[in-house]
Amino acid sequence: MRGQTQGRLTKDGITLHDPSDFEGMRASCQLAARTLDMIGEHVKPGVSTLELDTLIHEYIEANGATSATVGYRGYQHASCISLNHVVCHGIPSDKRIKDGDILNIDVTCILDGWFGDTSRMYKAGKLARRSERLIEVTHESLFQGIEQVKPGNTFGDIGAAIQRYVEKQRMSVVRDFCGHGLGRVFHSAPNVLHYGRWGTGPVLEPGMFFTIEPMVNLGRPDTKVLADDWTAVTRDRSLSAQFEHSIGVTEDGCEIFTLSPANKFHPTWTD
Repeated sequence: MRGQTQGRLTKDGITLHDPSDFEGMRASCQLAARTLDMIGEHVKPGVSTLELDTLIHEYIEANGATSATVGYRGYQHASCISLNHVVCHGIPSDKRIKDGDILNIDVTCILDGWFGDTSRMYKAGKLARRSERLIEVTHESLFQGIEQVKPGNTFGDIGAAIQRYVEKQRMSVVRDFCGHGLGRVFHSAPNVLHYGRWGTGPVLEPGMFFTIEPMVNLGRPDTKVLADDWTAVTRDRSLSAQFEHSIGVTEDGCEIFTLSPANKFHPTWTD
């Protein structure tokens, strides 16, 4: 899954992409976003997560792209689908969605050599208020982090903004997983932490491409990985939620590559 990087490298090993590279990222990321727009109408009680994954795989290939996760380190699916207390990397299966479930669906497309990575939350049926609030806080935390993305700020500013907001809501930020650089590779420098201290870490520069993807728990932040070596769950079985955008730093701020074309990034917007 790893390819050759392009552009210059900073002293921290972060690729600075050329302005022309933004076009490739836009195309791949918009396909990823359209994929998640498409799958929303299929998320309902009684549907299996494997059925959703099959639709995702077919859609990506029908649009001239491939899934970055099929074959990645032995993984065999075009998405990760994480239900309720699953933090991330849930494996699609015959498990059927129930009324009141919340789930994160994460996809990465490869289109013309560019990796577009995004995830968002979905709901099945009527949710409990605590589930709704967790989704709301997680969504807002992502945009609290994105507000810090501009040249001269640091990656620590992104994490500090997310952590400050989430903890004020008496929820917790997962420490065990983070965002990452991407472009013509799936994962590269930097690690984008969703917690931290203001003014620390590498300085943001135009041309950096990376994901911000906070995972927020209703309970404690601790996680564990199950015996399948993929599925990460909350240790206390509390609910978890996640939203993810791919971002490019511009001369005066940032571009969100994975905005939903149909304005369906938040689950309540699909109603």
